[in-house]
Amino acid sequence: MTEKSIEVSDGSARSLQRRALVAGVLRDRGQLLVVAGLGSPCWDVAAAGDEARNFYVWGAMGGASMVALGLALARREDRVLAIVGDGEMLMGLGSLPTIGAKRPSNLAILVLDNERYGETGMQRTHTAYGVDLAGIASACGFTHVQRITTSAQIEPMRTAVLRENGPLFFQVKVAAESPPPVLSPRDGAYLKHRFREALLGGPAVH
Repeated sequence: MTEKSIEVSDGSARSLQRRALVAGVLRDRGQLLVVAGLGSPCWDVAAAGDEARNFYVWGAMGGASMVALGLALARREDRVLAIVGDGEMLMGLGSLPTIGAKRPSNLAILVLDNERYGETGMQRTHTAYGVDLAGIASACGFTHVQRITTSAQIEPMRTAVLRENGPLFFQVKVAAESPPPVLSPRDGAYLKHRFREALLGGPAVH
């Protein structure tokens, strides 16, 4: 039996800057609902502009994609985008076959893959050792799966998020950088009621 070699990425091929990329994707977003995963994705989304249709999953690592799935199924008339890190996606891999089985046409998952666990010291994640998140999503039945590695691909990705039938999955290779935090509100009850009011209108029920 031949032993398979394992290639470790040093990050040199990843030049996309996460903060600018997220701002570009969320530009002129209209009524898009955004679920931001643990840590840096929350900061990136807040830096692009905090608003009531953002839901920040501050501490529930691995849960953002399933929150987004629930929203997509409940709000078929709205587009839903989950923005997560590769570490969170690896923890929540079980969400991908569930999304593939449910096939919500209004859901997109965007993975900011810096090949690092940013919250615990920038240790390498499994994607640095060749684990293929896009390949997993494809095997799970996502309608559109793409690896994003160049700036020229960002605008077509944005268009797909806003218009194309899904579920969609984008694995975006970004630089292993740590932009300064941009904090949104962190009170869970406040975020829940603000988000609910944005969706349903009228004063939130406490």
